[in-house]
Amino acid sequence: MEDYHKPDQQTLQALKDTANRLRISSIKATTAAGSGHPTSCCSAAEIMSVLFFHTMRYKVQDPRNASNDRFVLSKRQAFTDVATGSLGQGLGAACGMAYTGKFFDRASYRVYCLLGDGELSEGSVWEAMAFAGFYKLDNLVAIFDVNRLGQSDPAPLQHHVEIYQKRCEAFGWHAIIVDGHSVEELCKAFGQAKHQPTAIIAKTFKGKGISGVEDKESWHGKPLPKNMAEQVIQEIDEKIQNKKKLSPALPEEDAPVVNIRNIKMPSPPTYKVGEKWATRKAYGVALAKLGHANDRVIALDGDTKNSTFSELFKKEHPSRYIECYIAEQNMVSVAVGCATRDRTVAFASTFATFFTRAFDQIRMAAISESNINLCGSHCGVSIGEDGPSQMGLEDLCMFRAVPGATVFYPSDAVATEKAVEIAANTKGICFIRTSRPENPVIYNNNEDFHIGQAKVVLKSKDDQVTVIGAGVTLHEALAAAEQLRKEKIFIRVIDPFTIKPLDKKTILENARATKGRIITVEDHYHEGGIGEAVCAAVVGEPGITVNRLAVSHVPRSGKSAELLKMFGIDKDAIVQAVKVAASKSRNAE
Repeated sequence: MEDYHKPDQQTLQALKDTANRLRISSIKATTAAGSGHPTSCCSAAEIMSVLFFHTMRYKVQDPRNASNDRFVLSKRQAFTDVATGSLGQGLGAACGMAYTGKFFDRASYRVYCLLGDGELSEGSVWEAMAFAGFYKLDNLVAIFDVNRLGQSDPAPLQHHVEIYQKRCEAFGWHAIIVDGHSVEELCKAFGQAKHQPTAIIAKTFKGKGISGVEDKESWHGKPLPKNMAEQVIQEIDEKIQNKKKLSPALPEEDAPVVNIRNIKMPSPPTYKVGEKWATRKAYGVALAKLGHANDRVIALDGDTKNSTFSELFKKEHPSRYIECYIAEQNMVSVAVGCATRDRTVAFASTFATFFTRAFDQIRMAAISESNINLCGSHCGVSIGEDGPSQMGLEDLCMFRAVPGATVFYPSDAVATEKAVEIAANTKGICFIRTSRPENPVIYNNNEDFHIGQAKVVLKSKDDQVTVIGAGVTLHEALAAAEQLRKEKIFIRVIDPFTIKPLDKKTILENARATKGRIITVEDHYHEGGIGEAVCAAVVGEPGITVNRLAVSHVPRSGKSAELLKMFGIDKDAIVQAVKVAASKSRNAE
């Protein structure tokens, strides 16, 4: 433990005065806005005062400096690096920042995360607690603002701070109970150094300093009426004794310079047309390869690395692989934290279906304008015997709904490698959907791919229908084309490559060349998948009809080919749909 240097009385008083100024500012701002959380701000005033004006080291004029200490306000409002308005996510992001600081940057900056006691009911908080304890993130400090009151009721443990302490210690943290309104106790607690993460459990009172409101229910998220605010501000102002200004200590400039722009694969793909590869394995090969191009490419996984093939990255770059275990919500939050301030290029992988439990984290990552890459393997019924609980059938719908997201659905090994490279250089949330079955390589290694640019993989002047498929269903469409050709029926086959954004121009041009007939076929539920994306792209266009083949109801376990046939998304179903579309057109003529 470092020796504790007690601040002089003048500094302690200045910290108290700063806390009261923060209370006044919070009350003024929320009353003027007619909205906000002044009581929550008031319980944390001393914590914020000591953190920002005594403990943290940072440059005021350069808040995003790589060497600055980090602060995450998980307790309601967003701060600099991540949005945390949906409670329970801040500590996971802070874990990512601390992991990056300790293991990648190897720098002296520290990460502080302030949590409210209400959000401690969120399971994602304890996923993060377990992660930090396991990796001994001794550069991480979590502050629990235990002000007793939640939004509509008291928090379950109220002021039983000793229970919080035991829980934190059980997760491998050093836990300290303090009076959260004593700047001296806070200064002392923040000055303690341990070889494990630290939890400061601060007993506070909601609405501290607001007479008639302090520690009272029914004041959460309510600004003070103007007359009341003026009186309270006057009372708090009278407690301020001097005008001493406090300045934060400057950081040690020891974070390395990082460049993660324009990352290129060290060599082109090396696949042979016709050889069979699962796109999930091609993802692992590509990621390991990308790791050689830039030492800031990192991989995270949720104990599925031998299925997603991120284990190939771990084998070649073990120091840049983060095992997050079966805690997908925390994995996404950690990835967000790792990617802040452009310190890493993060790729997190698990089964596509398991990202659904982390949708809130993904949604908040988009609000944070985070640049993270997520790969979901084992999509659709084509995974076979593992059964419906393991089948990603909602993932396209989910990621298409994320603002600014890019959704890749590569159909062979070459396209997968290109998707990984492009994602590494693309802002926002990128999702790469990979499949379990092995399918033939259809593209040459020098094929050029771009976001929002589809590939017409089969075309003739006699084509009667345009069929759009991706992943396993693209290969079913090509098999259907071969079968139909024997009957002198020709179809055009399109690989969209990205489902969001979708190449509307290519789809419309080819649909018009095939008398407006489109058939979409996908290993996904009808709702929100490729078919709906295509319908949205062509809506209002005259003479265009879309017939959608998709998984219609909850599937079952079985062999891949059996399930594709059962749900009408295999080559035979495509053949039948094409014949129906062609016969309808002939009858109409």
